[in-house]
Amino acid sequence: MAGVNPMLAGVLAISCCYSLYLAVAQTTDPTEVNALRAIRNSLVDPMGNLHTWNSGDPCTSYWVGIVCNSSANDHYLHVQELFLLNLNLSGYLAHELGLLSHLKILDVMWNNISGSIPKEIGNITSLELLLLSGNQLSGSLPAELGYLSNLKRMQIDQNHISASIPESFASLNRVVHLHMNNNSLSGQIPQELSRLKCLLHLLLDNNNLSGFLPSELSKLPILQILQLDNNNFSGNTIPDSYVNMTELRKLRLRNCSLQGRMPDLSMIPQLTYIDLSWNQLEGSIPANKLSDNMTTIDLSNNFLGGSIPSNLTSLPSLQRLSLENNILSGPVPAFIWRNTSLSGNKTLILNFQNNSLTEFSDVLNLPANVTVLLFGNKICANGSQASKFKLCQPQIIPLEFGNSTNSDEYRDSCPTNLGNEYNQSSPILGSCVFPVGVGFRLKSPGFSYFHTYEDDFKLSLPFRAYQLHIDSYAWEEGPRLRMSLKIYPNNSKPFNDMEIQGIEEKFRMWQITLPSIFGPYELLSLRSPVQDSPTANRVTKLAAAGIVLGAVTGAIVMSVVITVFIMRKLSRNQVSKRHSGQTSPIKIDGVKWFSFEEMALATNNFSSSNQIGEGGYGQVYKGILVDGTHAAIKRARQGSLQGSKEFLTEIMLLSRLHHRNLVTLIGYCDEECEQMLIYEFMPNGTLRDHLSGQGLGEDDWIC
Repeated sequence: MAGVNPMLAGVLAISCCYSLYLAVAQTTDPTEVNALRAIRNSLVDPMGNLHTWNSGDPCTSYWVGIVCNSSANDHYLHVQELFLLNLNLSGYLAHELGLLSHLKILDVMWNNISGSIPKEIGNITSLELLLLSGNQLSGSLPAELGYLSNLKRMQIDQNHISASIPESFASLNRVVHLHMNNNSLSGQIPQELSRLKCLLHLLLDNNNLSGFLPSELSKLPILQILQLDNNNFSGNTIPDSYVNMTELRKLRLRNCSLQGRMPDLSMIPQLTYIDLSWNQLEGSIPANKLSDNMTTIDLSNNFLGGSIPSNLTSLPSLQRLSLENNILSGPVPAFIWRNTSLSGNKTLILNFQNNSLTEFSDVLNLPANVTVLLFGNKICANGSQASKFKLCQPQIIPLEFGNSTNSDEYRDSCPTNLGNEYNQSSPILGSCVFPVGVGFRLKSPGFSYFHTYEDDFKLSLPFRAYQLHIDSYAWEEGPRLRMSLKIYPNNSKPFNDMEIQGIEEKFRMWQITLPSIFGPYELLSLRSPVQDSPTANRVTKLAAAGIVLGAVTGAIVMSVVITVFIMRKLSRNQVSKRHSGQTSPIKIDGVKWFSFEEMALATNNFSSSNQIGEGGYGQVYKGILVDGTHAAIKRARQGSLQGSKEFLTEIMLLSRLHHRNLVTLIGYCDEECEQMLIYEFMPNGTLRDHLSGQGLGEDDWIC
């Protein structure tokens, strides 16, 4: 740039230095520092996990479990995440938590914290995840929690919380998961919860709820799981309106003291699991055909009469049909398993014990993987075929079974000098590597026997088949399915810290999307392959490093923008006033504007088969542009949209960043209420290759 004004160069140099000074010199907001100190004083830490909280700055001195950001405009760092999962903490939650005004994630699950939930948490309007499960919390739910307008997930299960559910929870407009099971909640379920249009899972089982089942819950447009087991709705019936819950996958009303007739649930097209057992239901079982997705039907321990309807013979995915302890009569339908898929390791349990059934004609044709239980029926008279084939012996079948323990399967002669219990060989690679250990639980699965779905589960996780090993799994009360997972490196090289953080982030921030059959999941524990680096501490260190690097990079980019802006101002003639009202797309040198129609065409109308990634911003699709260019198209989800001015400013910045390690921005789309960025497509290399920098030079673009 020959002829640049020396004064201009000086201004730019001062601007760059000042920006860098601000980037490196940032400290945590003093109000939040004081709040964290109060929180520390309220907690008992027998294992010394919070020893780093005794000195230094929370965001820059690696306070365990603290993740910060520098996005605010006040030159302070702000606490964005408090991650204290499974650290053996006790004590109580300080009301100063409410001063962490930028907090998005509060996670203190699986500790021994007691006392009540501070009402001041309701002041944190930025909060998205409230995770308090598995503690000793008591008292009532503060109505102020209903002020959390950005909350997506509330998990307060497995505590001792009492009193009623606040009606203010109806204002949680963005909440997707309400998990309040296994507490001592009482009173009526508020009908106002029907206003929660984003609610996917409502888990209220194992409480002391009473009154009636609100018919208004049928208005929840996308509800998939309604789980209310072990409450006391004595003398009330199942509302007829529940048959209109068209998105429902699982309905559990076990042991709720319900009366009346069983509703006809045949109009719910994707229903997979019904449990209405241990009630006082009467009348006959509805004869209309249920969804082909049904895996489990449990109507046991009621007063249901009549015959077993033939519609139960045409359910291809059925695993368990429990009709025991009713007053059913007549014959067992012929070939009741005939349309059920029984290939491979699939199992079907038909429990008809303690009824008045009179005939079973298919004894000689019973497949090996079908179990029929007939004890306590007339069919079991002495000398009957059923008796001869041992179908009349009393048996107790667990609701869910199929536990597995494989923890020693791959243990070998790897060196143990590091004292690491996870020092095992990869089950596929056959070399000594250190996996990440994950304690994982399915909270409300839509099946009774996991072995049928084990392969589908593995394929649903974002790892290659040989990286993932299910070390063990076991059914727990609920029923819930607890697992121990091990995730191995992609090759014989050990994980680096960035890769470990990426894996852990997927689980602790619920970035993994499982098919609906698996229901909601939760993280129980994380074990790093690096013994001296606790998960919470490593998360903090990497986050702090990211803040500094991001701030420095941001300062440099800002200086570049200032340079470009001033140089253009100096070299450009004044734009005439007649252009000031122009509304057509702004043209940016080297960046092409695409229409929404072109993007839809390139991605086959944003087909799921074209999707190659997903993150907090939105989805990434592989597409082919009209000129044949292969592109990666980053499409923002509705909740991530920026203002037009901010979006175009981002494009201008990205268009000026050029480096061999950065993909090139080709263009953008800001039409039809959409925002998309189009990059060159890079087909070669795995995510690990790019994260670990294999084959890449040093990051010489950083000053």
